[in-house]
Amino acid sequence: MMSFDTQHGGLMDRVYRNQRHIYDLTRKFFLLGRDRLLADLAPPPEGRVLEIGCGTGRNLLAVARMFPGIECYGIDISSHMLETAKFSIRRVGMGDRVFVSLADATAIRAEDLFEIDRFDRIFISYTLSMIPRWNQALRQAVKLLASAGSLHVIDFGRQSNLPNWFRWILRSWLNIFHVSPCLELGNELVKMAGDEGLRATVHELYRGYAVYGILRDA
Repeated sequence: MMSFDTQHGGLMDRVYRNQRHIYDLTRKFFLLGRDRLLADLAPPPEGRVLEIGCGTGRNLLAVARMFPGIECYGIDISSHMLETAKFSIRRVGMGDRVFVSLADATAIRAEDLFEIDRFDRIFISYTLSMIPRWNQALRQAVKLLASAGSLHVIDFGRQSNLPNWFRWILRSWLNIFHVSPCLELGNELVKMAGDEGLRATVHELYRGYAVYGILRDA
């Protein structure tokens, strides 16, 4: 039986029940760097890509357009977000290449969900900061990587090179949506790379606004 944090799932449904309708329009102004991540994925021809925390499906559909021939999969813990994602997938006629399912990022059973147990590329875009056990979600993602696969992660950073007033405003606003920046994300990626025999590349973007990391075979 698949593990599922019903309490967290319920919280995310409450947060995004209405927000999902304006999510993509509003988030483009502060989810910085995610399109760079998508372009960097460069999956192999006919590869399989998984997004953990796919939300409205915006990123998955963008990846499917960028890389024809691949298959895209997504999971999210919010059933309301997935309603929007499924509608968007049907609207653009990509139901044969883009697939989404309800799941907990800390305990993904991909074979049960999609009849696939490994992915060539996995990405997590501004999702870890909404997952209480974000470290576990990262380790779960690594387990799902195919040979020569890579994990791409971007999320809010320390903003250490930005003004104090900016950090205070941003974090106060994020708190409304139960978003808590993973301040040790970069260090955790480096540690995981050492534990799993992978190579980590970690960058701070936009004066520390975001952390962008990639784990791949050493």
